[in-house]
Amino acid sequence: MPQYAAIIYSPDLDWSQPEQAETTAKYAAFGESVASIIRGGAALYPTATATTVRVTDGEVVTSDGPYAETKEVLSGFYLFECTDLDEAVAVAARIPGAAMGAVEVRPVIPMM
Repeated sequence: MPQYAAIIYSPDLDWSQPEQAETTAKYAAFGESVASIIRGGAALYPTATATTVRVTDGEVVTSDGPYAETKEVLSGFYLFECTDLDEAVAVAARIPGAAMGAVEVRPVIPMM
């Protein structure tokens, strides 16, 4: 069965903080409701914790923070196993982040 990445873009918040408890509870409920098709996923810490890595002429160059500043950031993802794109889109529409940002759904190319 094909797999799809549901890539969540939402405000740049620290989802581990107590003030986000209501939203994280919604994510937990969502995860329980579709547990049979979830193959992986995680929330991400805010972009202030990011390190951007580039290799230029064989030299590794790092910089603190995100690659670009935007209103919505990559805040997490799920990996679903669904029968087709229509099912993946229907499930992604139920992700709480879809109501406060956007969820991008992409088919996954197996690499292993």
